[in-house]
Amino acid sequence: MSERDYKMAAPLDAVPLGKTKSVTIDGRTILLCNSDGQIHAIAALCSHADEPLACGRIRLGWIACPAHGARFDLETGAPLTGPASEPIATYPVRIVDDMIEVAI
Repeated sequence: MSERDYKMAAPLDAVPLGKTKSVTIDGRTILLCNSDGQIHAIAALCSHADEPLACGRIRLGWIACPAHGARFDLETGAPLTGPASEPIATYPVRIVDDMIEVAI
């Protein structure tokens, strides 16, 4: 088993509590989300209609798509409400020296 390849994504303070930050890592747009002080990395687009999640509301470990209201679990990417029925990608995160690193 090989070690994951983590890449620097952003300074920790660039993602305030309850907010998101969009970053591009190796050509992929990743959305960093701060839910209750825990940083998550997810796909930046809703699986329902490819709408951006960047302005979505974050609450209690989920993010809501601002276009149609679908909610996704930030840890697993699973859809919690419709109209989405497919999960979104999630990525492992670690914090090193106040920098957010994401494995893709």
